[in-house]
Amino acid sequence: MKSLLFIVLLMISISSHAVDSRQLSDPKQQESYETLTKELRCLVCQNQTIADSNAELASDLRRQVYEMLQQGKSEQDIIGYMTDRYGDFVLYKPPFAGKTSLLWIAPVVFLFMGLMTVFFVIRRKRAATQVQVDALDIKSEKQKKVRSLLEKGELS
Repeated sequence: MKSLLFIVLLMISISSHAVDSRQLSDPKQQESYETLTKELRCLVCQNQTIADSNAELASDLRRQVYEMLQQGKSEQDIIGYMTDRYGDFVLYKPPFAGKTSLLWIAPVVFLFMGLMTVFFVIRRKRAATQVQVDALDIKSEKQKKVRSLLEKGELS
């Protein structure tokens, strides 16, 4: 009985978090709807498309896309409307332009900085290891000299 109740509660919680999906009568419009909802970013979640987000704003944007497609608007019209209203940030993959260049260049710069840091850390560790090895070699040479002098009896 308890396990049945648990399963029912689990199913209710899963179904309450499902993202709504709208169906259009025209297959071409349906394809456009799915494409657009995967190209537009949820402005609340920021790391999800509106197709994947459960946020209320994402639901509103999906509804808006659906209604605009029913009105006969093209994908470009809808994208233009969304970018006019929310800026290029609403696009999950923003175009490379002057104001979005930081979005495209920053990851490359951070990757380069990380690789350079790793390179210099490894280089510094190798240099420190070499200095220690050289110091040990000098120590062993001095010890050999002292032993040989002691054996000869010159250091008494």
